[in-house]
Amino acid sequence: MENKRGVGTHYENVVVRFLEREGLTIISRNFRCRSGEIDIIAKDGDVYAFIEVKYRNTEVKGHPSEAVDLKKQKRISKVALFYLTYVVKSTNVPCRFDVVSVLGDRIEHIKNAFNYIG
Repeated sequence: MENKRGVGTHYENVVVRFLEREGLTIISRNFRCRSGEIDIIAKDGDVYAFIEVKYRNTEVKGHPSEAVDLKKQKRISKVALFYLTYVVKSTNVPCRFDVVSVLGDRIEHIKNAFNYIG
């Protein structure tokens, strides 16, 4: 049995391949700053997509996307603001917050899953 980090890395790799097939360009993986981490940062045309990946074997504990609660959304928003401010050097660019749920072998890409929470 792999540990949670190994399982998470495996499914993030699966999701990266899925997103690339959807036409997104992966810019960064596991971007970290003091505020937290974003699993994947990608570009979809000129739009920055900040993507959280959630995996579950079954729905016994709910759908994977349900794990991206308000607290997690705030953390992702803060990290995205840091990224745009200090890496992109502009907060005046189009962006969105996506969640990719992996349930067993099904992948669901939820674009614009939530709005920026400041």
